[in-house]
Amino acid sequence: MSQDLVTQIARVLTDAVISGQLSPGAKVAEAAVARELGVSRAPVREAARLLENQGLLVAIPGRGFFVRAHAPDEIDDLYDLRICIEKHAAVQAATRLTPEGRAALRRQLDVLYETAAINDPGRQVEEDYRFHRLICEMSGNRRLLRLFDDLASELRIVIGLIGRLYDDPHRIAETHEPLLAAIESGDVAKIHAGVEYHLGDAWRGVAQLVRNLPVNKTTERIS
Repeated sequence: MSQDLVTQIARVLTDAVISGQLSPGAKVAEAAVARELGVSRAPVREAARLLENQGLLVAIPGRGFFVRAHAPDEIDDLYDLRICIEKHAAVQAATRLTPEGRAALRRQLDVLYETAAINDPGRQVEEDYRFHRLICEMSGNRRLLRLFDDLASELRIVIGLIGRLYDDPHRIAETHEPLLAAIESGDVAKIHAGVEYHLGDAWRGVAQLVRNLPVNKTTERIS
């Protein structure tokens, strides 16, 4: 089985979740997906397992794969922890910032703009995640990075929900500009404020979105 094919199917499923075509709690109809994509069920199942490992889907024995549904209090817990982690990571990254590190962050932000231009929601989720992971990586704290990676599965689906808060995908990239500027300034107060504003704004929007999202509706068409 081609791993490229599995990855492509996983991207299709990811885009369906992010766009809302597959709602929280919806079952992934493997036969329908395979039929629409012109493939057998085997790579669809492997793609679903891949997304289960990433936290986008959950497997229920005897019933299949379902889109993970977050409760509002789970969103609150996740963002509360995320803000704590990223405030510390951003300050540490700023103290260790080199011209190469600054260029790497800017390049990643440019990638966010590029993915917005080609309207690829799944790719934009991944690049958004990579921007924040890069900050944690630049902190030099391997345990902190490991903790951030432990949150990665849930972060991917939550970051995906952020795409529904903006009519223009370029706005997602633009919201990272003040955060990058704060890190470049090296000012601890500005960095803390930048992280709290950037993630806090997303927190409020996503929490409200989760409260309003329909749950347990099965959507079979994804293309």
